[in-house]
Amino acid sequence: MQLKALAGLVLASALVAGHAQTATTTKAHRTKKAVPAKPSVESQIESLRQEMNSQIQSLKQQLSDRDAQLQQAQTAASQAQAAAVQAQQAAQSQQAAVTDNTQAVNSLQSSVADLKTNSQSIVSTVQDQQAQVKKQIEHPDVLHFKGITLSPTGSFIEAATVYRNRATGSDINTPFSAIPLEGSDNAAMSEFFGSGRQSRLALLAEGKLTDWTLRGYYEMDWLGTGVTSNNNESNSYVLRQRQLWAQAESQSGWIFTAGQQWSLATQNRTGIVNRTELLPQTIDPAYNAGFVWERQYGARIVKNFHNGLWAGISVENPQSLTPSCQATGTTSSGSALACANNYLIGSTGTGGGLYNGAGGPGATSSSPLTTYSYNLAPDLFAKVVYEKPGFGHYEVFGVTRFFRNRVYPDATSTTVPTGTGAYNDATVGGGIGGSAYVPATKYFDLGLSGLWGDGVNRYGGTQLPDMTIRPDGQLALLHGFSALSTAVFHASPRLDVYFNYGGDYASRTYFPTQNGTVGYGSPFIKDSGCGIELAPGTAPQVGYQPTAPANCGSPSKDVQEFTLGYWYDFYKGDRGRFRQGIQYSYFERYGWSGVGGTPKGNDNVFETSFRYYMP
Repeated sequence: MQLKALAGLVLASALVAGHAQTATTTKAHRTKKAVPAKPSVESQIESLRQEMNSQIQSLKQQLSDRDAQLQQAQTAASQAQAAAVQAQQAAQSQQAAVTDNTQAVNSLQSSVADLKTNSQSIVSTVQDQQAQVKKQIEHPDVLHFKGITLSPTGSFIEAATVYRNRATGSDINTPFSAIPLEGSDNAAMSEFFGSGRQSRLALLAEGKLTDWTLRGYYEMDWLGTGVTSNNNESNSYVLRQRQLWAQAESQSGWIFTAGQQWSLATQNRTGIVNRTELLPQTIDPAYNAGFVWERQYGARIVKNFHNGLWAGISVENPQSLTPSCQATGTTSSGSALACANNYLIGSTGTGGGLYNGAGGPGATSSSPLTTYSYNLAPDLFAKVVYEKPGFGHYEVFGVTRFFRNRVYPDATSTTVPTGTGAYNDATVGGGIGGSAYVPATKYFDLGLSGLWGDGVNRYGGTQLPDMTIRPDGQLALLHGFSALSTAVFHASPRLDVYFNYGGDYASRTYFPTQNGTVGYGSPFIKDSGCGIELAPGTAPQVGYQPTAPANCGSPSKDVQEFTLGYWYDFYKGDRGRFRQGIQYSYFERYGWSGVGGTPKGNDNVFETSFRYYMP
C-alpha cells in the first residue's frame, strides 16, 4: 500500500510538471522567444519510471533489509526470551541452590555451634576428669586393687585421759557395774590414766558386679589385754577385733551380712545399714549406761523397700551372763543358807579351744573372770525401721533368747553328785525394744532408745545379770530394762554439744524356802554394814586388793549415768579431721534395799580426747 501511494504521488508530480511545461511552452510561443530544447515527456516519464523503479527497488531492499532485521530481531527476541527463560530457570535453580546453601549454612552453623558446645563440654569434661585423676592421684578417696576399692575411712589416732574421783582400776573404758559402793576402800581414792588404746584402724573393701555390690570390712583397736599387758613400761596392749564381716548387696534392696558386727538391737542412723550405727557421742568406749548394744557374731538378712521402710532378721552369738544369787537365813544345822550349786551352765575357756581361761579357779582366784555358757541356740532378732527426711528415724525390734543348764537334784553341799535324776533345763526369754531419733530443729537432734524383757540385761551397757538360781538349781530369768535419752546441740558447723541420760535396771526376783530366801535382791539381805570401810584384803597381792563393806550384800538394782560433753573440729576437710573433746559423767549405782540399809555409790568422771581421723 505504501508502494502504491508512492507511485501515485510520483505520477501526479509528473502530470503537474508536464502541464506546467506545456503552459510555459504555449506562453513562449506567444512571446516568441527562443527556448532551449527540453527532454521529452516520454523521456521524463521514463526517467521517472526508472527513478521510481530505483526507489521502489531501494524501498524493497530497505523493506527486505527491515524484514531481515525484524527477523533477526524476532530471532534475537526469541533467543533473548529463551535466554531469559534459561536465565529464569538458572535463577530459580540458583535460588534453590542458594536456599539449599542457606539451609546447609544454617545446618552447618548449628552443627558448628553444637560442635563448639560439645567441644566446650568435652573440654570441661576432660578438665573435670583431669582434676579427678589428679585428685585421685594426689588425694584419692579410695585405693584401687585388682578391680576393688579399699578405703581406710573410720580410722583415727587418739590420745585420751580419764580422771575418776572414785577409783575402779580401769582404763578409759568404765565398768558401770563396778562403780565403788560407799565404804569401799577404792571409793576413798581417785585415779588418773592416759591412753592411746582406743586408736582405731578400719578397712573397707568393695567390689561392684552388674547387679550386686560385695563388701568386706575390718575394724580393730588396742582395747584388748594380753597375759603380759601392763602399764609399767612399754604399755604393750594387744589388738582387739571390733568388726569383721562380709556383705553382698543387690540393686533390688536385699543385703546379706555375716561376721562380727553390731547387733541388730543397736540403733542405726540410716535404715539397717552396717557402719551407720547411731552411737552415743562419748569418749568412753563403754558408751553410756542404758545404751543397747553388742558387737558379736551375727548373720542377717535385710530388705530395703526403697520407700523409707526397712526390715531385717538376724541370728547372733548367744552368751548367758553368770547367774547372780544371794541367800538369807539359817539352815536347821545352824549354818548360813547358801544358794543352790547343783547346776552346770558352762565353763571357763580352754586354751585348746581358743577361749580365754584367765582368772579361772586355781589361777589367781576362785571367781573366774571369763566364762562361756553352753548355749542351746543363737539369739534371734527381727527389726522394722521407718525413716523420712526431716521426720526422723524410728525402729522397733524383738529378741528371743534361749537359756539352758543341767540340774542335779540329788546333790548336797557335802557330797559329789552321782548324776542320778540329773536333767537339762531350758528357759526361753526375750524382749522388745525400739528407738527414735528426730531432728527437732535446725540446731537440735533428740533421741530415745530402750529395751525391756526377761533375760535381756546382757544387751544393756551395765551388763547386769540375766538370771538368778532357784532353790532347786533351775534358772530364773530377771526382768530387765535399759533406756537412753540423748540431745545433741549443733552450736556451729565445728562444735557439737551432747547430753545423755540413761540407765539399766534388773528386777528383784527371789524365792522363799523353809530356811530363808534365795534369789536376786531379797529384802531380807543384811545391809547394815553399807558405808563402813574395812581393811583391804591381801590376796592375790598385798596392797592391790580393795574390799567392799561387809554386811552390804544386796545386788545392784540400777545404774544411772548423766553425761555432758562436746566435740570441736579444729579442721575438717579433704585431709581428714582433727578434733578435741571433753566429757563429764556422773554415775549413780543403787542396790536393792535390805535389812538396815541400801547399797549405793557414785562416781564423777572427766575424760578428754584428741583425735585425728583419716579422710
